[in-house]
Amino acid sequence: MTIPSRDRLHDPRGRRVLITGASGTIGRSLGERLTRAGAHVVGLDLRPSGDEPFTVIECDITDPDSVASAVAEALAELGGLDVLVNNAGIGGPAPAEHAPGDEVRRQLEINLLGTWRVTAACVDALVAARGRVVMVTSRMAVMQLPLAAAYGASKRAMVAYADALRLELGTHVTVSCVYPSAVKSPIHDSTKAAGLSLEGMSVYEPLDGVVGAILRTALAVRPRRDVTTTRKGAVEFFLARHLPALTDRIVARTLAARAKAGAFDGASLAAGVVERHRNRP
Repeated sequence: MTIPSRDRLHDPRGRRVLITGASGTIGRSLGERLTRAGAHVVGLDLRPSGDEPFTVIECDITDPDSVASAVAEALAELGGLDVLVNNAGIGGPAPAEHAPGDEVRRQLEINLLGTWRVTAACVDALVAARGRVVMVTSRMAVMQLPLAAAYGASKRAMVAYADALRLELGTHVTVSCVYPSAVKSPIHDSTKAAGLSLEGMSVYEPLDGVVGAILRTALAVRPRRDVTTTRKGAVEFFLARHLPALTDRIVARTLAARAKAGAFDGASLAAGVVERHRNRP
């Protein structure tokens, strides 16, 4: 299999890869591509579909015992570990103005603490193999969007965890973060059902491009620290990092236009946003 890239890549044949969220949209596609390329792939997922073309072990990454058992089983089947891809994650409606409840705790528990648990369980194997950790974060880790504070906070915290991990394990393990924008998948269903869809504020990216960026990061001989998935994403990443006030103004104007157009009418969680924009001085 030929994987187009300007980076030099390791031969994927025989590479031992563990993917979380392996039955979801991104995880399954990534696992399929790596398997076709000759890698030895095992996945973890809360609800394996059973028809993935690679082994997927049932695992609840919010449960320490489930993580310990599933990771031990995965490492035994792989015979070690060259690459861990932390892909599991969820989204959901969580405006910043409301006190944190179950939805906020759920996103932090899965996106941040679940990633932390799985990674910690894999550290010894990764160090032994001088391996790699790939964090599938989000553009929202650097450029927050409104009405989804928990997701952005969890992904930004995930990057902070990656930074600490890189400092601690950097003598033996490389750590990279990949920053996709939105990909059409069930992760957006709960937000849409609450009337808080971010369509119009975030542009969907092709799944193949996102998976390709993750794959290249997993196999790069000299992996980059931070990886964007499109040219537009690279510009947004640069602006968010170096001109955050400008980014805030752009997002705020887009939110105002959507609120004025009635995009959030009837959504109780956005009632405050709608009211404030209608009564601006």
